Amino acid sequence: MTGTEVVAEAHTVAHAFLNDHAPFDRFPRSLRDYFLEHVQLMDYAAGDVILEPGSGRVRHFYLIVSGGVAAERPGVGEEGVERFELEAGDNFPMAAMIGQRATRTFYRAATDVRCLRLPRPAFEHLLGESPAFRDYCMRGVSSLLDQVQRDIQQHAAGNLGGDSSLETPLRGLMQSDPLTCAPETAIHKAVRSMHEHEVGSILVTDAGRRAKGIFTLHDLRAVVADGVDLESPLSSVMTPDPLSLDADTYAFEAVVEMARHHIRHMVVTDDRGRLAGIVSERDIFALQRINLVHLTRAITAAGSVEALVRARSDVGALIDTMMAHGAGVEQITRIITLLNDRTVTRAIELSIEEQGDPGVPFTWIAFGSEGRSEQTRVTDQDNGILFDPGDEATETVRQRILPLAWHINQVLDRCGFTLCTGNVMASNPRLCLSFAEWEQTFREMVGSATPENLLNSTIYFDFRPIWGDLPAGDALHQRVADLAAGNSVFLHTLAGNCLAIRPPLGMFRDFSTEKDTDGVERIDLKVRGLTPFVDAARVLALQAGIAESNTPARYRALVSAGVLSAEDAGAFQRSFAFIQLLRMREHQRQAAAGESMNNRLDPDELNPMDRRILKEALREARRLQKKLEVRFQL
Repeated sequence: MTGTEVVAEAHTVAHAFLNDHAPFDRFPRSLRDYFLEHVQLMDYAAGDVILEPGSGRVRHFYLIVSGGVAAERPGVGEEGVERFELEAGDNFPMAAMIGQRATRTFYRAATDVRCLRLPRPAFEHLLGESPAFRDYCMRGVSSLLDQVQRDIQQHAAGNLGGDSSLETPLRGLMQSDPLTCAPETAIHKAVRSMHEHEVGSILVTDAGRRAKGIFTLHDLRAVVADGVDLESPLSSVMTPDPLSLDADTYAFEAVVEMARHHIRHMVVTDDRGRLAGIVSERDIFALQRINLVHLTRAITAAGSVEALVRARSDVGALIDTMMAHGAGVEQITRIITLLNDRTVTRAIELSIEEQGDPGVPFTWIAFGSEGRSEQTRVTDQDNGILFDPGDEATETVRQRILPLAWHINQVLDRCGFTLCTGNVMASNPRLCLSFAEWEQTFREMVGSATPENLLNSTIYFDFRPIWGDLPAGDALHQRVADLAAGNSVFLHTLAGNCLAIRPPLGMFRDFSTEKDTDGVERIDLKVRGLTPFVDAARVLALQAGIAESNTPARYRALVSAGVLSAEDAGAFQRSFAFIQLLRMREHQRQAAAGESMNNRLDPDELNPMDRRILKEALREARRLQKKLEVRFQL
């Protein structure tokens, strides 16, 4: 091959690489030309050493076009070595290039490898000229998550015709000069002022411009109906201490709070707590096609099971809208949790109306993903009941509650919460227990690490109270955390059990897949993607005595407790969020296609960037499991 042909081949290969791999696909024409001018095409045979610590200060940046590279560097564990693989789309040695030092890692071609090699001066030029490349160099693959989110948002928004984001700060939506009055203002004067200004609310403020109350047209109906003297001061009929959020708070937070508290207006304050403005539901839900507050109200006010089922039919559309408007994974799951909690609450209330009150205080508790507030579109029931028998025989009370529990389970099934095939439901007598019985159940799980108890712990230890005597549920949750934290043998065994499910990583370019009935090789994103992060967070939180059940919240608490570094916890959270995002996107696709929704994904259907990030996320899961091995000496 002539020199001209070699250069032409290098340009062809490099051009294809730029098009297929982020962030290089975002290079402007000038940087593309610069890259093509300076890049070299390098081929290595299997077994060749590409780069090693003894090579001195690194002089080149490598981008893998094809093949696999085996890497080794000093690490933790018995061998004192950390091994990992790099594949097409990966690069090295980023840290050494940024630090202008020798690499600490030994890189060898595991197969025949083709790389693009960029000299240091060219690397530094791109670093200075491309913000996208610079961000990627500083944050690694996690920097690409923002682009993935934008791509998903753009796709969903294209389907919905929306172009606004719930990440809009309230200061950009609020009325900055809301109508106000003093507490002593007469009701009729306040109403006249509202009419003149054509607004639906008026804020009652003190001399320091702090909101002391709010009065709305909704309140006016009650005033008229009750025959209140309109000369009375507004302070006598206002809603005192209205809920408020800071002006820099995102619209999403206002959405959640307005839905949770059933309010139509949100007071906005400055950094000193003074009135900055007001946002109405109309202002916020101009961002949405499906109104979360209205949907929440429809669920809460459903007069029958049929009405509740109808209200639930809009939940999928709301999730699509949230994705289109840029809501993150944790935000979406919070919304799903809010709606599901409201649904469960109303299902219980309607069931009591129909079946009668059992006459005993009880708490409805959720287990598993519902207990962690991590449900998506696909969900089944994992629930139980905590009751207080009082002076009655425990079994007598249980038998009185069980028919109601069965009815609630059936109502929830009609609402889309499918019955649990493993019978982890409140209608199961083994899951309808008094506080003492629940405590004994958890004590037995902790005290005897049998396979059954270990399996049960992965379900039951992630619980939270949803309805009823919530303090009793919280007290039980704290008791469980205390029991687990005090038993090192149980925690050691539980940590070992976490390693039973390994991230589905194969050798170079290949995922470890399982063949479905249709012959297609797929990955179970829930079981093999999310579970390693969930299980590790659980055992680490239990060891630290952290009562939190939500996985991202557990990682944040583990940082505060000094168990994990902020860097490690952030990487684990981002990886967890990305896999959850892929799962939600696949559910969205399946729902649109009228397919039965499941958690299985064909990795060959992923674009190069998604495939690359998934690989990196699974590597983080593997790294997290290695941390467990070291911490618990497994």
